[in-house]
Amino acid sequence: MRITRRTLLLGAGAGVASVLLASCTPEPAPTPTPTRTREPEPPPGVPAPAGSVRSTWTTDPFALGAVSFTPVGVVAGTRTALGLPIDDRVFFAGEATDEDAPGTVRGAIASGARAAEELMIPGSSGERVAVVGAGLAGATAAALLAERGVQVTVFEARDRVGGRVHSQVDDSWPVPVQLGAWLFGDDDSEVLDQLTSGDVGIEELTGELWRTPDGDTDPVDPQPFTAAMTTAQAAPEDSSVADALTAAGVDPADPATAALLAILATRTGADADELSSWLAPPLPTGEPKAARDDLTPFVEHALDGVQVGLSSPVARIAYDDSGVSVRLGTGEALSFDRVVVTVPLGVLQKRSIEFEPALPFSQRGAIAALGTGAIETVWLRWDEPFWQNEESIWHAVGADVLIPTWINLQPTTGENVLVGLVGGTAAADFAALDEKAALEAALASLTLWV
Repeated sequence: MRITRRTLLLGAGAGVASVLLASCTPEPAPTPTPTRTREPEPPPGVPAPAGSVRSTWTTDPFALGAVSFTPVGVVAGTRTALGLPIDDRVFFAGEATDEDAPGTVRGAIASGARAAEELMIPGSSGERVAVVGAGLAGATAAALLAERGVQVTVFEARDRVGGRVHSQVDDSWPVPVQLGAWLFGDDDSEVLDQLTSGDVGIEELTGELWRTPDGDTDPVDPQPFTAAMTTAQAAPEDSSVADALTAAGVDPADPATAALLAILATRTGADADELSSWLAPPLPTGEPKAARDDLTPFVEHALDGVQVGLSSPVARIAYDDSGVSVRLGTGEALSFDRVVVTVPLGVLQKRSIEFEPALPFSQRGAIAALGTGAIETVWLRWDEPFWQNEESIWHAVGADVLIPTWINLQPTTGENVLVGLVGGTAAADFAALDEKAALEAALASLTLWV
């Protein structure tokens, strides 16, 4: 691949992916579900798949959730407060610190660029700076700082770089299994150009299919939802998305509305009764594009020439007017002039990293106020397709299924692969299942499409 360090930096202002991404720390490598030995019981009409892989961000101790979201009652500026520098020594990045595009790859990259610029105001060439996390925010900050002559050391808790850009390449799969960001929207043209110039194939996912238990139906009209949010945003007090819909005469439990809210949950990781209507993101629009190839080099090339320590979780950060001490989980402590912290919100909420002295009230208040959402992905492949649909995006309407949204890769890649997306409480429920039960739940969700 011909992706260079600057490719990632150009993406900072372009908005990379519509898929949510929060984690800048790495996660344990997912393992294929051993379908043959565990003998899952597929429902009638849905054969057992030849292979399956799922994400586990919700239960992963290094992520503790998929993405940050804005709960009802959280005021504007909370994310800015989380990202404020402390004593010109400690700097914060990550999608949770970005006001414009929280919960997205775009926000993660932009936050890394912002943190690097803020650090260079008091900082100078030749200083030693630690970056905690080798995800998109950390890689962006590290690359920009290295270009300024800073001596950068990146500490990554997992055994790989990339954070929520996680392409699992396996010879048993005809395409890389994308457990992180791999879908791109209408605003991502500049980044898509950079990826294609670096030999990353991009596929257009065309056509949507909406189906009820009684058969196919027309696409759900988002206009009532959009109008309800516009009205709520003009109200004197914030309310949840669910309450805003109810106030506008729209029943959140109506099958069509519930289908839209399920799509929103795959973007925010939260249910409608949790989300702020004032700061709720819009529903995804347009036909998404999907990365066909391994995306890991997108991050690896950004880190060219930067010292990266893998499997190096940070346990404690101590700072004063003389510098910063970073203590690893092994007990080893290293000294730096400054540090950029890019761990996800869930890790900060769990206080997995000790700060000495304690973070200021502005950061602690922001960490407590923001929410961490659940989003999970499951990939399934078959030797022969059991479905006849040619549409790439499937949405369930009014069906009692755990996974209501599926991506059909067969029309674009020719491969018999379906990808399930689930968010909010349903994603947390899915993540809590063991491997056999999770596969059975996924297959049961596909009975609508037989």
